[in-house]
Amino acid sequence: MKVVKESWGVLLTSATGLFISLYFAKYYKIIYLFSFLFCVVFLFSLYFFRDPERNYTFKENEFPSPADGRVFLIDRKTIPGSVIIRIFMSVLNVHLQRSPLNGKVKKTEFVPGRFHIAYHPLAKDNQRNLIEFSDTQGNLIKIEQITGALARRIACYVKEGDSVKKGDKIGMIYLGSQVAVYLPEDKFEVITKEGDNVLANRTVIALWKKN
Repeated sequence: MKVVKESWGVLLTSATGLFISLYFAKYYKIIYLFSFLFCVVFLFSLYFFRDPERNYTFKENEFPSPADGRVFLIDRKTIPGSVIIRIFMSVLNVHLQRSPLNGKVKKTEFVPGRFHIAYHPLAKDNQRNLIEFSDTQGNLIKIEQITGALARRIACYVKEGDSVKKGDKIGMIYLGSQVAVYLPEDKFEVITKEGDNVLANRTVIALWKKN
């Protein structure tokens, strides 16, 4: 199983702890409890930090989801002219985010904030990282990586000026969290709906409108 590089430290630490505790458990049976805990941490980390292959070919007008999870809100009211698609990621989802477009990174911005539950309406004020893209037609699309009550760390793999293609890895959020996609409403037709389960670089959530 392929895992992201952020997992190497915890996997190495838990594996080392497991082997050491198993050695000493021969002399002190209670140490088997620590062996069990190290094993749980190792297996959970292996699962949580998994990096599945997501190679997929899309039609030119298809806009895939940037994250795995469940669409819990499609907001057309907060920002006039924009539609916001909010995706909740549970601890069981793959937590890598992928570029949903071909284009360039216009800017990235880290914003300190709170740590509300990721699907709570107030989660929009949580600690987050904003990535603004320009597609090949010059449209501006924003993706927010938003922490939840448990997640306290965001990894952003891109920087201003980087070129990206659909499916490129752009970041990761630790534990349960949220990803928000901001689309210009006059340029996109949203085809996903609230309650849909989506996969990054696999599920099409919107279509570019024809000029």
